Amino acid sequence: MENSAVIKRLLKIIRPYRSRALLALLAMAGTASTQPMLVKAMQTLIDNGFGDERVAFSLWLVPAILISIFALRGIFTFSTAYLNNWVISRTLNDLRRAMFDRLLHLPVSRFEQESTGTLINTIIGDVRQVVDMVNSVFLAFVRDTLSVIGLLATLFYLNWRLTLVALVIVPLTAAIVRLTTGRLRRLNRENQRVTGEMTQVVEEAARGHQVIRVFSGERYERQRFEARSEALRGFSQRMTVAAAATVPVTQIATAVAVSVVIVLALQQKMTPGEFTAFITSMLMLLAPLKSLVEVNGPLQRGMAAAETVFAMMDAPAEADPGAKVLERVRGHLHFDQVSFAYSATSPPALTDITLDIAAGETVALVGISGGGKSTMVNLVTRFYSPTSGRISLDGIPFDEITLASLRAQLAMVSQNVVLFDDTLGANIAYGAEHMNREKLAAAVKAAHLSDVVAALPDGLETMIGENGMRLSGGQRQRVAIARAIYKDAPILILDEATSALDSESERAVQAALEQLMQGRTTLVIAHRLSTIERANRIVVLDNGRIVEVGSHQDLLKINGVYANLYHLQFANKTTQ
Repeated sequence: MENSAVIKRLLKIIRPYRSRALLALLAMAGTASTQPMLVKAMQTLIDNGFGDERVAFSLWLVPAILISIFALRGIFTFSTAYLNNWVISRTLNDLRRAMFDRLLHLPVSRFEQESTGTLINTIIGDVRQVVDMVNSVFLAFVRDTLSVIGLLATLFYLNWRLTLVALVIVPLTAAIVRLTTGRLRRLNRENQRVTGEMTQVVEEAARGHQVIRVFSGERYERQRFEARSEALRGFSQRMTVAAAATVPVTQIATAVAVSVVIVLALQQKMTPGEFTAFITSMLMLLAPLKSLVEVNGPLQRGMAAAETVFAMMDAPAEADPGAKVLERVRGHLHFDQVSFAYSATSPPALTDITLDIAAGETVALVGISGGGKSTMVNLVTRFYSPTSGRISLDGIPFDEITLASLRAQLAMVSQNVVLFDDTLGANIAYGAEHMNREKLAAAVKAAHLSDVVAALPDGLETMIGENGMRLSGGQRQRVAIARAIYKDAPILILDEATSALDSESERAVQAALEQLMQGRTTLVIAHRLSTIERANRIVVLDNGRIVEVGSHQDLLKINGVYANLYHLQFANKTTQ
């Protein structure tokens, strides 16, 4: 992305706060104007207050003028800091809000292609770098540029010939900045990539701490972390060298220019005040010039971060072409010659699936791993769209229905339970705008969570920790079941919904699920075939194709794939 395009995007984001930003720029201009004021005051004081031709004046004018100048500078400096932070903090929130909203609407495939650490680093770290660039680079750039302009005007006013000599450092500075810009941008891009990888390593180490300890993975994780840390150290060192190399060259050029100016000034008839004012202005010029040279490092860091941030903000959202908003549906699902592949180069996950699921029917999907069970569920939830063929709900094609109203018809309990660091009640009523206490109590009872709630210190208001870490595995799965019960959707998807329960809890929850499934269309994925014997129909998948369909008893009589799977599980169970 070109620098001009990045700057335009940033200005567009700041536009709602342009009045405060303009006031901040005016405050910077005020700060810059105090430097020529101080120079002029010192010149007047030296010429009129010292030597044989000094002019009589009240000595109280000296502190009055100097204190006034510094008081004015203090007011402008404070105003600049306050207004800058006012604009920057809101810009930071706007950027993060926009990026988080985009994160919530990214296609599921994006999360499979990009690591969680990279996404976290982009939203938290890269956005911070962009905003820091705006604050410390663009706004400081304006302030320092105004200071340079004001001091140069003073120098030209005092002695234009000597000023031309002093200006030899400006093109040299510009050439140095131009030479380092490309290298700094490349290094910062690599630095961002490795920072994302490091974030991922830390996130995985925190999430998988139990596995790391049990399998003695501390050394391996330490090596992964140190490899990224060492890479970041190398990038930091190279960026520092590239940025810092400009400073001594600029300082030497400045020293040469100052020396020449002093020699030439001694040859001319300058008053002590004029000479002091000229040298003071030159020395004052060094600080903003130095800042302008050093600004290239954070500028390129910010530009590289901005490319990543805007790339994520511009990433295509989950496709939602439908316009039809559904009320509560009956739940009739129909697959019409549906095929699907996860990518153009991967083999088909589903091939020519035609299946009619009546409203209120319970259909179990079985088969060996990789058969296509989860893919069918992913198509029903519209995490993915068919490569060919069509899925319809109550006769309405999926692609004509809005995503929000389609998913409002679904409730899902997965074997990979996801809970949030919130109260138990909020996790059960997740997604509801207003929590219905009676409905919540009924869901708790139906999912056999009453004993769990009674044992918690604050009942339903108890914080359950990250991913429900304060609950056992079986309790977590019952919370997920209670969430599905609370939603009361016409279509249920149960993916190994009782896999983490002990035998007693499984029987109780299975009874609750069977009661819940009455009158609802239910898709059940289960590897333990004993849990799906009472399904209306069992669909057997093999290599993405439907090979058998029928009831439990019918499929056993056929003595095909399902019967082999069932007898194999039964044999394994009897030998244990």
